[in-house]
Amino acid sequence: MTIEAKLNLKKKSSVVTDGPDRAAARAMLRATGLDDDDMNKPFVAVANLASDVTPCNVHLDRQARKVKEGLRAANSVPFLFGTITISDGISMGTEGMKASLVSREVIADSIEIVTFGESMDGLVVVAACDKNMPGAMMAIARLNVPSIFVYGGTIMPGNWKGKDINVQDMFEAIGAYSQGKIDLDELIGMERVACPGEGACAGMFTANTMSSAIEAMGMSVPGAASVPAIDPKNDQIAFDAGKVMYSLLEKDLKPRDIMTREAFENAIRVVLAMGGSTNAVLHLLAIAHEAQVPLEIDDFDRLSRTTPYLTDLRPGGRYVMSDMHKMGGVPVVMKELQKEGLLHEDVMTITGKTIGENLAEFDDGPDSAVVHPISKPRSATGGLIILRGNLAPEGAVMKVAGTKHLTHKGPAKVYDGERAGFEAVTRNEIDPGDVVIIRYEGPRGGPGMQEMLAVTGAIMGTDLGDNVLLLTDGRFSGATHGPMIGHIAPEAALGGPIALIQNGDIITLDAETRELSVDVSDKDMAERARSWKAPLPNYTTGVMAKYAKLVSSASLGAVTT
Repeated sequence: MTIEAKLNLKKKSSVVTDGPDRAAARAMLRATGLDDDDMNKPFVAVANLASDVTPCNVHLDRQARKVKEGLRAANSVPFLFGTITISDGISMGTEGMKASLVSREVIADSIEIVTFGESMDGLVVVAACDKNMPGAMMAIARLNVPSIFVYGGTIMPGNWKGKDINVQDMFEAIGAYSQGKIDLDELIGMERVACPGEGACAGMFTANTMSSAIEAMGMSVPGAASVPAIDPKNDQIAFDAGKVMYSLLEKDLKPRDIMTREAFENAIRVVLAMGGSTNAVLHLLAIAHEAQVPLEIDDFDRLSRTTPYLTDLRPGGRYVMSDMHKMGGVPVVMKELQKEGLLHEDVMTITGKTIGENLAEFDDGPDSAVVHPISKPRSATGGLIILRGNLAPEGAVMKVAGTKHLTHKGPAKVYDGERAGFEAVTRNEIDPGDVVIIRYEGPRGGPGMQEMLAVTGAIMGTDLGDNVLLLTDGRFSGATHGPMIGHIAPEAALGGPIALIQNGDIITLDAETRELSVDVSDKDMAERARSWKAPLPNYTTGVMAKYAKLVSSASLGAVTT
């Protein structure tokens, strides 16, 4: 290829490298190791989410280096930079957990700033934790330069007394310990083996949910979503990103050419079929917003009604993502959906081929254990539903995968904040039949919509999971299971109906009719609203205060732009 042809790939970076007036910029670039030939090659940003704060990301430097090697081998110039991550599992149940969703916006902004500010022609992101994955995809959609997502991979399960365990079991063990059902030696023994090394949390929790959605959307290499972090195949996938990127640059194939409305529907169907995290609703709405794709919260419910639930993955099942990988990965689920015409097969992917063409290269089928055939699904409908009613006029999200508790009617026990709710559970204040309401934890009220895994784990660990309902304007970890309803909108901090609930009010859930309501008349609710006063903000300075001023409703993805 001639230098002139190569220059056609420098659609952004030519403003940095071309012409006598850019001599000073080239001098700076030469100081980083570039030579004359490099000035004629496309510049590709490599966003590295490596961090020592979580096992999800502790190994990503290795993969980011492989991406750089692959880009160099593919006649491109890589530019590595880092950005932040927050470990939900470590910060769960602390005030720091409020920073988690806030970090999604900071990550997206930081990737945008570097890629835009340095005039990069392409972008590869190496990520592997709950918020840096959707944050990366938001930046990719916003920037709309040729881009690839590289997943760091899933952790392997630990083993305790011959049984596979993971971090979900630890949160539930805390609840069991608080009730004297296990002793401290058992709790610490489990702690020592539950997370055996690098990789994102093991089940169909948020990270693996998002890796599956990203693959289904066509923005990562087919088959990559389920590869364990310790598998050498991950390094090869990272290296091969260079060749894929060069092809994207040659074709001028951009994220918004791939991330169409149909691609989002494919991603949603895969999440529903795999019993994915409720956080997928929040994140896919946010990514679609950045991609300028019309997507609404009710689209998830519409698709759920016709998408069979196929996998037996934790938290609602028995297996973890490494088991999924052994029997063929996400393509197995997609091929089952394909059989019933539930996928848009003609959408483009980063490979330059359509989803249908990519799936034709995979031969594995369902094993009736990890993945059920679509002819005999675990359930005829998907793992997530959207509820509405006088308690959630703008909607609420419930994971029905893995729970048979689909109706409930009981009295409210109201707690302002996650900590108060957690302490109520561990102090045995919750009775069978109760509806636990945790409020003022929404996007603005928290701020940051912290996850409730500490509470839900405690409820499951105290054997209340089959007869207690939990409602919140906050959100849940992907490891949550049981009758838990989150993302209630409008949130309490904005005076939504959840702010007006009083102890003893009767709450009704009916998953079949999608009802979430409180047995209080419109007149009485209006009277309560007149006497309601907005609480003072929890933060008045810094990033948390900025976020609270900008963030939208959870029903819109809790976006800030």
